[in-house]
Amino acid sequence: MPISRARTIAFDVLLRVAKQNAYADDVLRAELDRTVKTEDAGLATELALGVLRWQRLLDFVIDRYLKKPANTADVEVRITLRLGVYQLLFLDRVPARAAVHESVELVKRARKHSAATLVNAILRKAAKEPFPGKSPADAVASLLPTDLPLADRLGIQYSHPTWIVERWLRIFGEERTRSLLQANNRVPVLSGYLLDPQRREDSNLSLQLTGCHIQPGRLLRDAWVLEGGNPAASEAVRSSWVAIQDEASQAVAGLVAADPGNSVLDLCAAPGGKTMLLARAAEAQGQVVAADLHANRVRAMQERFELASVRNVETVVLDGSQPLPFERAFDRILVDVPCSGTGTLARHPEIRWKLRAEDLKDLHDRQALLLRNALPHLAPHGRLVYSTCSLEPEENEFVVREVLGGFGDDFRVADPRSAIESVLRESVDLESVACADGFFRTFPPEHGTDGFFAAMIERQKPKA
Repeated sequence: MPISRARTIAFDVLLRVAKQNAYADDVLRAELDRTVKTEDAGLATELALGVLRWQRLLDFVIDRYLKKPANTADVEVRITLRLGVYQLLFLDRVPARAAVHESVELVKRARKHSAATLVNAILRKAAKEPFPGKSPADAVASLLPTDLPLADRLGIQYSHPTWIVERWLRIFGEERTRSLLQANNRVPVLSGYLLDPQRREDSNLSLQLTGCHIQPGRLLRDAWVLEGGNPAASEAVRSSWVAIQDEASQAVAGLVAADPGNSVLDLCAAPGGKTMLLARAAEAQGQVVAADLHANRVRAMQERFELASVRNVETVVLDGSQPLPFERAFDRILVDVPCSGTGTLARHPEIRWKLRAEDLKDLHDRQALLLRNALPHLAPHGRLVYSTCSLEPEENEFVVREVLGGFGDDFRVADPRSAIESVLRESVDLESVACADGFFRTFPPEHGTDGFFAAMIERQKPKA
């Protein structure tokens, strides 16, 4: 019996993530072309992202059956075992015999024929063992030593590195940390927005033809939630009538609140989703400069803007960590900095395994430099929004306070409530996103979005 296409795609994605430091979402997007059936695309996505989300828990289960865990040092063997155990624990609709047989065939396909017997034996043991509990996480929790420290226990049960769990326990407390860990292991909501209002009916029909159902946004009035089907394969998305973007990310563009005719700088613009919202707000008479460090990403943005008929954007290759070359000032600036991405672990689960604690210091320094270089180019009475998709204070409020402290009283953090209230759904509690410390925040388990931070900064007086 041949291996299903879904399993071979999932295996290849996981192997590229492990060996080439690739991002699963990017690889899946490339692999799932029109030749892949919808059901195969769905299973491949669930397998690849599910294994990445639950990697530590899966390894705990696998290692229980090994006398020497080093026996699976080969990455191909470990990936095969994770795929098999994931199907046995999490996918009731997949027969155990299929999960075992196809995993054995996968390891052979990877030219690890000598490991086929080991894979077969381990998966057969896992298939026979009962895992009591309401969920695999609860079942594994019952197997953990009672004296295991809380961060290790939660890290295994909910499949996160111990150092991240320790941080969040200090920052959020146990209850909110548990809810965050659980949210990071759920399939995230797919959201988007309509780029071309004249294409509303065409967009609806196009999405529905792929099996997708359109629901109102959870956070924003103009956002859509896309449920089921394969929206990425629709003409609406491929032709840029509709853009797929998390609602919290859309909200950041809303905080910039560009007015018609504004000059706007998007300093770290790729892949361009926020830029298109800024360009739409600035309208034809406004001018948006979309900058990014990497030439290939700038080219991809330019193609995206052209496809979406966004005309008022100029793209430039620019290193924002160096003094900016602009002689003019901008009415609005968005500094959406590269960050750890800890607010997006449900969408990008591999980040939790790539990130290291020491990375936060390096990220902080680069983020502070980007903000410090951008502020002098803000026009008098203009607005700059600094944002991340991180939950870590070192990347968020610490950056803002450190940088603004070096500018005296020229800049201030403004209250985000009036800007965000105009785009929020009426059912959303304004105070839940406009926090008491004056910053905008979303928290995945509470808002059903990615975790974003933003500071709205205004220039107090003209440049001397």
